Amino acid sequence: MQTKLTELLKIKHPIIMAPMFLVSNTAMVIEGMKSGIAGCIPALNYRTLNELRDAIVELKAAKGASLLLDGTGGSFGFNLIVNKSNVKYLEQLRVICEEGCDFIITSLGSPEETIKEAHAVGIKVLCDVTDLHFAKKIETLGADAAIAVNSEAGGHRGNLSPQELTSLLKKELKIPVISAGGVGCKADIDRMISYGADGVSVGSPFIASVEASVTQEYKQACVDYNAKDIVMTERISGTPCTVINTPYVQKIGTKSTGLEKFLNKSKTLKKWVKMIRFYMGMKATEKAAMQATYKTVWVAGPSIEYTKAILPIREIITNLTAEF
Repeated sequence: MQTKLTELLKIKHPIIMAPMFLVSNTAMVIEGMKSGIAGCIPALNYRTLNELRDAIVELKAAKGASLLLDGTGGSFGFNLIVNKSNVKYLEQLRVICEEGCDFIITSLGSPEETIKEAHAVGIKVLCDVTDLHFAKKIETLGADAAIAVNSEAGGHRGNLSPQELTSLLKKELKIPVISAGGVGCKADIDRMISYGADGVSVGSPFIASVEASVTQEYKQACVDYNAKDIVMTERISGTPCTVINTPYVQKIGTKSTGLEKFLNKSKTLKKWVKMIRFYMGMKATEKAAMQATYKTVWVAGPSIEYTKAILPIREIITNLTAEF
């Protein structure tokens, strides 16, 4: 299936393996590239800049093996949190631009500086958006594509349905629109394409993969739980986020505490509170993802509905693309 996304990233299938905090790694992306899709890793998955640099070198070396005779194959990129909560942002951007990759996905802030620096070295920039207002802004800034984060996405999701958001952006934008959220099987991809999407960003179905770095408990949870078990919580980063409704999540609740709400109303303290909550949320999510604990906060989206077994990345992609 050829679309604007396959042309933009020179890939065989119009699919991006979405960047997932703590889950995404080079092994997953390499297998994705071998199967003809794009893969993306959050830069925050790497504790140091040297680890990030090593990952880029590894992926660049592996990319050549994924190329097909027609010039397509796979591509790789990194996700950057571009607001002040990510104190590592500028250094991460510098390393990525120095070493090179195919694309960057920006989230949670203005992509202006990323677009400027990335385009200077030939890197494409795709930007997460949840509404038309911000989508028009990133197009004006020169973004190469908009990732339409809809109400069925995992993690930090939007408020508009896949059909509503994708149709709206396709009508108003000239750049490609990639639908993010609600894709767990081939029929879901067809549905997003029918709304006008130029491709899809798929995350949660890849959590229960052999190559994912998280615990078997996290992977098995994506098999055992269903779409009805996904709830929104404000208790991780202060920003509403979708998680599996484990007994621990039920115990602590999903709403911010009275103190948290009070602090967030303070103009003086709000920025610092947000940064602290972001850091604490990452650490809590990391602990749940990397070790067995009763304090399980597992981020996932409703598309785990179609996850029935822990499979290799290649097999997951085959299931998603079998009829292309």
